[in-house]
Amino acid sequence: MSQIDAGALHNLLSDPQELALIDVREEATFSRGHLLWAVCVPLSHLELRIDSLVPRTHVRIVLCDEADGLAERAASRLAELGYVNTSVLDGGIAAWAAAGYELFSGVNVPSKAFGEFVEHAYDTPSIDATELNGLLKSGADIAVLDSRPLDEYELMSIPTGICTPGAELVYRVHEVVPSPATLVVVNCAGRTRSIIGAQSLINAQIPNDVVALRNGTMGWHLAGLAVERGSTRPQPEVGQDAIRVARERATHVAERFGVQFIEPSELVDLEADKNRTLFLLDVRSPKEFAAGHIPGSSNAPGGQLVQATDTYVGVKGARIVLYDDTETRAIMTASWLIQMGWKDVFVLRGGTQNARLDIGSVSPRVLGLEGLEVEMLSAPSLSRLLDDGRATVVDLSSSRDFRAGHIDGSRHAVRARLPAFLATLDIKGRLVFTSTDGVLARLAARDARDYAEHEPYALMGGNKAWVEAGKSLVAGDSGLEEDPDDVWLRPYEDTQDIEQSMRDYLSWEIDLVAQIERDGTAIFRKWE
Repeated sequence: MSQIDAGALHNLLSDPQELALIDVREEATFSRGHLLWAVCVPLSHLELRIDSLVPRTHVRIVLCDEADGLAERAASRLAELGYVNTSVLDGGIAAWAAAGYELFSGVNVPSKAFGEFVEHAYDTPSIDATELNGLLKSGADIAVLDSRPLDEYELMSIPTGICTPGAELVYRVHEVVPSPATLVVVNCAGRTRSIIGAQSLINAQIPNDVVALRNGTMGWHLAGLAVERGSTRPQPEVGQDAIRVARERATHVAERFGVQFIEPSELVDLEADKNRTLFLLDVRSPKEFAAGHIPGSSNAPGGQLVQATDTYVGVKGARIVLYDDTETRAIMTASWLIQMGWKDVFVLRGGTQNARLDIGSVSPRVLGLEGLEVEMLSAPSLSRLLDDGRATVVDLSSSRDFRAGHIDGSRHAVRARLPAFLATLDIKGRLVFTSTDGVLARLAARDARDYAEHEPYALMGGNKAWVEAGKSLVAGDSGLEEDPDDVWLRPYEDTQDIEQSMRDYLSWEIDLVAQIERDGTAIFRKWE
């Protein structure tokens, strides 16, 4: 393990070679201030996330923390997992700030800042909520296309809105909006996906007038207008004529933005190159991915990949190969990554056509599970122990999941702070760890063997198995630490003042443009 100072790290950010800049603090702590290109991989979840985000063990990795030892602990664990080129930012994020460099609040900042850049660079037209509501009430010819994934759309949506996630817009618009006279309004929760979605349709030169809904569903709510909840408005199937038109429009986008294509044989060569990191990403919907995907690929729906690139790609400067079934969605996604500054982005010719496909969803590979042996308890066994008062349950699920449902009487804990937490816990009977699916519980039980006074156990299959065994979970904050820092709460999850949280969030997004300019490490590109 070596250290790197802030100045040297700043120089690395302009180096074309690959770099994984990893912040190992919990997500809410990370969101209060971090380096622009840092990817949040908390020490608590290191084994669960690192392989999918940083799949090549020889890539340069720099770890960030608050100079509190988390990065050193993460470096030691990465070495055990086979990573061989890891450094720690000397002095943590405080040293970065002291050197005069920018710290950013929030999450998915490069993507959010890019959305604001796009609006400024291309003068993306927009409409405010009050004006849109008036047009809808007047019976104007309008199609509202919601560019978020289905789960977000179902949570809250604009009346009449149709779920059409980001990369689906150009692919589906001809089917959803057959008349060129219809005004197309693209919305999301806030700003980024509204802007990117509207500009995607404009770039594809659809004949309709297109605008972004200014500030999305948050702006709609703040205007005092009612959102729909639980909407299930169906997407129409995309017919062959719509597919042909979408492909023609995407071809023009590919030509304009210099999208690169590779043949399947060239993909084989990229996969064989052990000196570069490769992300092979299927940009279709999760349902389509599960129905058949290219072996070795991951699912990164195109709109989400642009909206939250650091959720899927953890190595700056890596190669990215995108595919779908008609090339349209891959082209549209690639065009945005190129403008975002990614250089080695390719679209796979033919995509899933004539390719051997695997069926089913794919879970990220968890490192460190091979050969892991811990004492396990089944759900019925734990239930009997709890009935007799002979077990203490510690739940390592996220605080969001814990609030939604946990074993009655269990205590929530953050894995990275487990030694200090256990030192204060009055343990009665067996010490049993659980988590959403039991994986994190097994890792925590292994950790605890080194410092716990009681023999640690893990609930086999975690809370999921508990429910499958016919046992109930309870919702609420009982057992949760007062201010958990493991999850960044979305503005509409604020239980104190939702409206103020929404206003603060929207202001934060708008202000990112100026902060990005001060930082100077982003290379967003505008095409004339």
